[in-house]
Amino acid sequence: MSHDISKLKSIASQVRRDIVRMVHACQSGHPGGSLGCTDFLVALYFDTMKRKEGFDMKAKGEDAFYLSNGHISPVFYSVLAHAGYFDKSELATFRKLNSRLQGHPTTHEGLPGIRIASGSLGQGLSVAIGHAVGKKLDNDENLIFSLHGDGELQEGQNWEAIMYASHNKVDNLIATIDYNGQQIDGPTSKVLSLGSLKTKFEAFDWKVLEVENGNDLEEILTVLDEARSLTGKGQPICILLKTGMGHGVDYMMGTHAWHGKAPNDEQLATALDQLEETLGDY
Repeated sequence: MSHDISKLKSIASQVRRDIVRMVHACQSGHPGGSLGCTDFLVALYFDTMKRKEGFDMKAKGEDAFYLSNGHISPVFYSVLAHAGYFDKSELATFRKLNSRLQGHPTTHEGLPGIRIASGSLGQGLSVAIGHAVGKKLDNDENLIFSLHGDGELQEGQNWEAIMYASHNKVDNLIATIDYNGQQIDGPTSKVLSLGSLKTKFEAFDWKVLEVENGNDLEEILTVLDEARSLTGKGQPICILLKTGMGHGVDYMMGTHAWHGKAPNDEQLATALDQLEETLGDY
């Protein structure tokens, strides 16, 4: 399958600008994981997913996505805005009083594109599996995608869901793990080691694919194409996406420090100097 990599890189650069500007404006939020997952979400929404015009909560006749690690809402909101779910100008209200763009997405705000409240970690996979099973009951051959943090897998509910999905052959689900090795208080290896996620998922009878550079659009798209080709074969699919937290902004990379910290004025200027304005700032 051919992909317009140049177009996707252009969108990704603008999304990264949106992220740092949004978090800076309210001096609150989670830029690190948002920057790390930008390339994946851009690839998903602007290439891989089959999407209809407008927003339908049930997603009949189209693919659907669930964000489980809701704290990376800045990247999700930006991608949704650029994908046309709501006007980009609304990004300026991020984390403000009475805004639909709260720090963790919620459905009761009525924001198009949001299908789950995901402030509480570890629940998204269960919801995504439920929608995937629903699609099977409706004879809808489209897919369910989900994204999860690696530190989030320390929550036990995930493993109940992982067991359920393989037992019930939920093979219309592609769950991606943001495998950056960082969480709020430090490296996952020190907080609560994940061991080999590949071995764990395979032990639960999932098909596991790996993206060695989760910030390389071509590699991401290659694996997403492969994942789609493997659906419908009796196994749920897991993609281990090895990203760099803070990718695209040099001083945010290689550390957990920017998991939940906003840049000051000088740091914002430095970040924007490294990120090309391609589609116009909101």
